[in-house]
Amino acid sequence: MQALDAIDRNILRHLRENARLSNAALAKAVGLSPSACLRRINILEQSGVIRGYTALVGDSLGEDGIAVIIRISLEKQTEASFSRFESAVRRHPEIRECLLMTGDSDYLLRVDVDSAHEFERIHNDVLSKLPGVQRIHSSFSIRNVLASQRKK
Repeated sequence: MQALDAIDRNILRHLRENARLSNAALAKAVGLSPSACLRRINILEQSGVIRGYTALVGDSLGEDGIAVIIRISLEKQTEASFSRFESAVRRHPEIRECLLMTGDSDYLLRVDVDSAHEFERIHNDVLSKLPGVQRIHSSFSIRNVLASQRKK
């Protein structure tokens, strides 16, 4: 893959802000013809710079909601163990984020709840039943100081 130029970076910046921009609007914003813009987007997709498009769903937290950050350690650190765990996590919409980590824990998860009682249910019915879990360490947030997702 060749290095990204200023136009490619500008295209990526606009797509990060609004991936639903029409090609015509994006082309105008970056100063290209629609066909040249589409050609560049196709190259960015084929080279793996753009890996896909997704919808960012707003926080499910109500006014008094709590984000719970959970560190998970698995019994075994093998490819098969990671695969089983990750497959199971994807089946639980309660788990908003899941990151494979370095350091003391294997995974960091985020769950949004309305109460400690709701988290207890998720802990008992979901987290403790995930395959290969050796240790669960949970921390409750006080408030969100900075979110990288832009709010419009």
